[in-house]
Amino acid sequence: MMVSFFETIWFAPKWYHWLVAILLLPISILWGIIAYFRRSFITPQDLQIPIISLGNLIVGGSGKTPFLISLAKELNAKNIHIVSRGYGRVSSGLIEVSHKGKILTTVEKSGDEAMLIASSLPSASVIVSENRTNGIIRAKELGADIILLDDGHNQISIKKLDIILEPNHIKNYLPMPSGPFREYWFMSKKADLILKDEVDFKREVEFENLTKKMLLVTAIANPSRLDRYLPNGIIDRYFQKDHSYFDEVKIANKMSKIGANSILVTEKDFVKMSAFKLPISKIKLKLEINSDVISTVNRYIEGYK
Repeated sequence: MMVSFFETIWFAPKWYHWLVAILLLPISILWGIIAYFRRSFITPQDLQIPIISLGNLIVGGSGKTPFLISLAKELNAKNIHIVSRGYGRVSSGLIEVSHKGKILTTVEKSGDEAMLIASSLPSASVIVSENRTNGIIRAKELGADIILLDDGHNQISIKKLDIILEPNHIKNYLPMPSGPFREYWFMSKKADLILKDEVDFKREVEFENLTKKMLLVTAIANPSRLDRYLPNGIIDRYFQKDHSYFDEVKIANKMSKIGANSILVTEKDFVKMSAFKLPISKIKLKLEINSDVISTVNRYIEGYK
C-alpha cells in the first residue's frame, strides 16, 4: 500500500497529493544536494575496458532492460558482458547468471531483470553484483570485450559512456521522496547521451497467445505505464510490488473468480512464471534504436581500443 501511495504521488499526482509532496520537500532538497555534491567531487576510475552504462534519473522502470537487450544485439563486439545489481533477488554477492547464453542459476538468485537479459541474449554473459566494480573485474577475468552496465548512471566512481533514457509523461520533477527523481532533474546534463522515446528509440509491442478474457498480472514499478500498449480483453488487474514473486494459487483463484481465460504478463514477469501451469498471454516489448545512437556507441568502443 505504501509503495502504491508513493507511486501515485510520483507518477500520477492529483492536486491533494502535492500537499504531501510539499511536506516532504525539505528532505527532497537535502537528498538532491547530497546527490549533487557526490557527483561533483568523486573522480571516476578507469577500469581498462569500454563500459556503456544504461540508466535514468527516476525510480522505477523507463525501458532500460529492453533498451539494453536491443543495444547489445547491435554492438560490434563478440564477448559482451552485462553487469547488473540484480534487483529483487534473494541472493547476495557476485553471481554469474549466464555465460555465453548458458543459464547458470535460478531467477530467484539472479533477479527478474537479469534473468530476462540472460534469456534474451544467447551470445552474451550476465553477472549480478551489488558492487558493480567487482562485477566488472570478474567480467574482465572471463574475457569480456565490453561491459554493458545495467542501471549504472548512479555508479559515478566508474568511468563509462553514460546513457540516460529520458522518461515520458512525467508530472512530478521533484527529488525523492517528494518525487520520483534520484537527483535533481537537471543533473541529466551530466550524461554523455540523453535519449528520448519516439525520437532516439521507438517501442514495438507484440502479443503472444491472447485470449478473450485476460487478467493483467504484473510486478513492475508504475504499472499504469502499460496502459497505452494494452490489447482488448483485459477484464481485471492484479498488481504486486516491483520485482516481487507470484503465488500461482492466488492468481488461479483470482482467474476463477472473474472468469479469465488467461493471465497477461510482461516478459519480465514471465521469467518468474516459467513453471506455472496457468494459461499465459505475453506482452513482448522490443526497441528499435536510432542508427545514429548505435554508431555513437560503436565509435566509443572502437575509440577506446
